Amino acid sequence: MPSVAKISKKSPWREGWKRLRKQKAAMFGGIIIVLFILVGVFAPLLAPYNPNIQHLEMHLQPPSAHHWLGTDDSGRDELSRVMYGARVSLTVGFFSVIGSLIVGALLGLIAGYFGKWVDVLISRIFDVMLAFPSILLAIAIVAILGPGLFNALLAIAIINIPTYGRLIRSKVLSVKQEEYITAARAQGMSKTRILFRHVLPNSWTPLIVQGTLGIATAILDAAALGFLGLGAQPPQSEWGKMLSDSREYITSAPWTVLFPGIAIMLSVLGFNLFGDGLRDALDPKMK
Repeated sequence: MPSVAKISKKSPWREGWKRLRKQKAAMFGGIIIVLFILVGVFAPLLAPYNPNIQHLEMHLQPPSAHHWLGTDDSGRDELSRVMYGARVSLTVGFFSVIGSLIVGALLGLIAGYFGKWVDVLISRIFDVMLAFPSILLAIAIVAILGPGLFNALLAIAIINIPTYGRLIRSKVLSVKQEEYITAARAQGMSKTRILFRHVLPNSWTPLIVQGTLGIATAILDAAALGFLGLGAQPPQSEWGKMLSDSREYITSAPWTVLFPGIAIMLSVLGFNLFGDGLRDALDPKMK
């Protein structure tokens, strides 16, 4: 008997991961992300000092064996505060993106699939929101709701809804013309089932990529709101707030500004590198 060749079915996600591993820049970004996540999760175990306890007699001490990154104007250990700041900034980044992605994807699905006046209404709402600079819109929302970490997270989630909504809308407009969607309609499948069983699974690849890149933007927005005093409130450790509290010591005690700034830069760099690599790995044209 002739031998039958085994046909291996390779998942597109497995193929994407294989291509992603070959990209050194993306892997480097992934390592940075993992390190920051570990630091944030295990901050209570890794931080050498309590980040909120003040030691005024130790204020503005330069980096030393006792305080590796020095102390701030209240004598608090900078290393401990940067570690706890990773927890705050990553929390805002992840959850704001998850919130805006869910709402934006739902609105984009509805607009792209049903079309007509529904599409016009949702698209005009997106256009109005995008007409405002994102950070100014976030400031306005926090000013209405009141300063605080949760309100800053909510504002960042709201301002990014149009980004994900328009992205998935454009993808749905293409997917709903496919033959398998026509076949599903011919079989009498309900619109809700078509949306969530066929349209969404074939449309979420660009959402995952944009979401990864969006976390970097959310971290920057959270730092900006914290710098303006609209985000995390004292004594909570947050990188943007740390920069704001230390801006008058930029010449006399530069370490108080340098290390929170480096933390913001590295975390944003990590997500951007990983997001760029993920986009290339999941793009079928890059095969």
